[in-house]
Amino acid sequence: MRSGAKVAVIGGAFVLVAGGIGYGAYSMLGDTGGGGDGGTRSASESSKVKTGPPSAEEIAETSKGFLDAWATGDAAAASLLTNNEADAEPVLASYGEDARIGKVKITPGPAVGTKVPYTVKATVSYDGKSKPLAYASELTVVRGLTTGKALVDWAPTVVHPQLTEGATLRTGESSTPTIEAVDRNGKVLTKEKYPSLGPILDTLREKYGQSAGGSPGIETWIEPADETQPDVNLLTLAKGKPGRVQTTIDAGAQAAAERAVKKYAEASVVAVKPSTGAIRAVANNPATGFNAAMQGKQAPGSTLKIMTAAMLLEKGLVTANGAAECPKEARYYTRTIHNLKHFSLPDGSTFTQSFAKSCNTAFVKLIDDVDDDSALAKEAREVFGIGLDWKSGVVTTDGSVPEEVQGEAAAQYIGQGTVQMNALNMASITATAMTGTFNQPVIVPKSLDNRQLAQASRSLSSSVTQQLKTMMRATAAWGTGAEAMASVGGDKGAKTGSAEVDGQATSNSWFTGFSDDLAAAAVVQTGGHGGDAAGPVVAEVLKAGG
Repeated sequence: MRSGAKVAVIGGAFVLVAGGIGYGAYSMLGDTGGGGDGGTRSASESSKVKTGPPSAEEIAETSKGFLDAWATGDAAAASLLTNNEADAEPVLASYGEDARIGKVKITPGPAVGTKVPYTVKATVSYDGKSKPLAYASELTVVRGLTTGKALVDWAPTVVHPQLTEGATLRTGESSTPTIEAVDRNGKVLTKEKYPSLGPILDTLREKYGQSAGGSPGIETWIEPADETQPDVNLLTLAKGKPGRVQTTIDAGAQAAAERAVKKYAEASVVAVKPSTGAIRAVANNPATGFNAAMQGKQAPGSTLKIMTAAMLLEKGLVTANGAAECPKEARYYTRTIHNLKHFSLPDGSTFTQSFAKSCNTAFVKLIDDVDDDSALAKEAREVFGIGLDWKSGVVTTDGSVPEEVQGEAAAQYIGQGTVQMNALNMASITATAMTGTFNQPVIVPKSLDNRQLAQASRSLSSSVTQQLKTMMRATAAWGTGAEAMASVGGDKGAKTGSAEVDGQATSNSWFTGFSDDLAAAAVVQTGGHGGDAAGPVVAEVLKAGG
């Protein structure tokens, strides 16, 4: 088996629950009727072709015929009942031939419109080893465009919900030994206990399995068409001997992160140790194969003002305690930017007050004085290490602040426009602001493979670093992050943010903060204000320490 991302197996079987399952199981081959959606017909035949949605009777008959044929291993008959016989047959055939799946029992549920859900229970057998495999999927019955027959709308997910186009189900000896990943204190990390670590653990297996001293096992997996993509493990028939891989994760912080993101439909969080760059926690909900916390790309809103403030402080245009205008709106070229609900701050307000209250216009009004539209992009690369091809030990997207001009450059000052970040990037930016020096985030020690870590070209001065921390402390004490950070102890600071993507009605909630030597950042999709949704996620992780 090619190593890569795997899916958690519970009780020896992959299980996906589908609602409304009832009815008896199909186990006998039914009347499969006619063929696929092709061929030529006479004019009289064409005039009799049915149109419109398939009837309930047609849906029941077609789905029964297809599921019966599939269950008995008749790939040819089953594929004839789809609207893509050529693609369906090899996938259905590989089910028994390549994946060694037999004794198939398919139990359908009641149709919901044209969709028919079903559960599959089967047995995988290889080299004297056997284990049950169970999961759920669904099919859709459509009207054939040329034949007018009711046919199964073919997609690989009909066979398994995680099967992608061109992928193959396989069973055999894995090519990469399994690993036993442990946290910084030696506690074993599993995808069952920490679901968000699933894709990370599988990537670590791919990269370090051979050198960690383990031996391969026997598994059932989905092999993607694209060889650069990881395999998806469905079942382990026989365990190999795992090799030990040390990570920087802290089990306590990871558990807190897993709990925190589950409170929202779509959320991500990362925690980093600023003094070393060690990643202490990574969590996503949903915990799918895509690691949004480390690979996502979207505008981070006002959390990026940490970086903008650093650039303005370095250029001597502001000081933390110096005056900074915060009008209701500010204009740069064709772009007019306003504050939330068009608020303003009184004359004589300080830059710290503008930062803590997240005043957009205080930042945008200074862009003329910067006199370099690319200044923020340079700050991102040179100081904060954004876009420098990080070598964390797993795949990451390392942020992007493209060089822009005029109105688009102004939007970047407040984390909008073309800026692209994820929770890992923002946690790292906060960590850099705390120490003044970029320490590239890592999830396995550099000593594991002696890889070359990314290095920023310069550090912040101690004066700028202290002023950034002062402003972030104010945000946590009495600014927009105060409520979320109220329960967090230690030396603490924060920055809130919100950002709309593609005109969404409710903005994404962003929040980043620190407590002593731990920094964390989170994003909650359509969570609204940063302090309302992402803030509590960050606070829960910071309280766990690490």
